[in-house]
Amino acid sequence: MNQLFETPPPVGWFRRRVLQPLLDLLRQGLTPHQLALTAVLGSAFGLVPMLGITSLMSTVVAVRLRLNVAAMLLIAHLWSPVQLLLIIPMMRLGARLWDGRVPALTLNKLQHLFATDWLAALHLLWHALLGGLALWAGASLVLGPALYFALRPVLSRVLRRQAERERVVG
Repeated sequence: MNQLFETPPPVGWFRRRVLQPLLDLLRQGLTPHQLALTAVLGSAFGLVPMLGITSLMSTVVAVRLRLNVAAMLLIAHLWSPVQLLLIIPMMRLGARLWDGRVPALTLNKLQHLFATDWLAALHLLWHALLGGLALWAGASLVLGPALYFALRPVLSRVLRRQAERERVVG
């Protein structure tokens, strides 16, 4: 017998109870522009080469721009493994960028400096941190808009298709 309307396959417990509520929370009332901005800023804040500032920056900016705080924090913290991998290389490059006379940033060098001259160690770390932040800011200013303009049309299409599906089903 040929059915006019096919019934969708049953939805699993994980999708119905965990995944769908999470996706609904993340998309809650956001336009494609806001979703793309949330993804870009969350990614940028998730990669800042300074531990402990990701949550603060994400929350303040999301509240100020009226974006979804939960979505931005989730995106930012999903980048944590990459952030940990990039901190040392960015600080090494930052130390060279900020002050070319500064010796190479290595663990042995820092241990020696903290044991003998802790002010020099703090000076080296300060320059490395400032240079790392400058590199992060430069990369974010270049890659952020590119990611935003790539995501916005994709998210528009996805949200449009989802709205069409909901109209058909509902």
